[in-house]
Amino acid sequence: MERYIGIDYGRKRTGVAVSDPLKIFASPLETVPAANIIDYLQKYARSETIVGFVVGYPLNTDSRPSEAAADVDVFLKRLRKAFPDVPVTLEDERFTSVLAHRAMIDGGMKYSDRRDKASVDRISAAIILQGFLDRQNR
Repeated sequence: MERYIGIDYGRKRTGVAVSDPLKIFASPLETVPAANIIDYLQKYARSETIVGFVVGYPLNTDSRPSEAAADVDVFLKRLRKAFPDVPVTLEDERFTSVLAHRAMIDGGMKYSDRRDKASVDRISAAIILQGFLDRQNR
């Protein structure tokens, strides 16, 4: 099945989301230690066809890259080297953590569970991917 992968890259943890086979919906998949993300994606690609990566890119409110963008740039080089034939799209990730927390509250998640940063990373990756899918399907 062909799928898009959404990525919310962080220095410590990386949230991963996946599209459904029809490329309409994004679902949180996993939170992976940043050091293991390329290995994780390569393993995933053995069982599913990845048609594109959608990577959250950290921007300031003035639309310039934030400090964290340098870490994402290093990751992007590694990703493109590991998957040279898979297109990579950058997606503005401003406010995704806020939206992820709102989704957790609206979904009835308990306060103690909402404090789990790994959950926020997965949901943020799904929000990043869903924004991309929505534009593709217009």
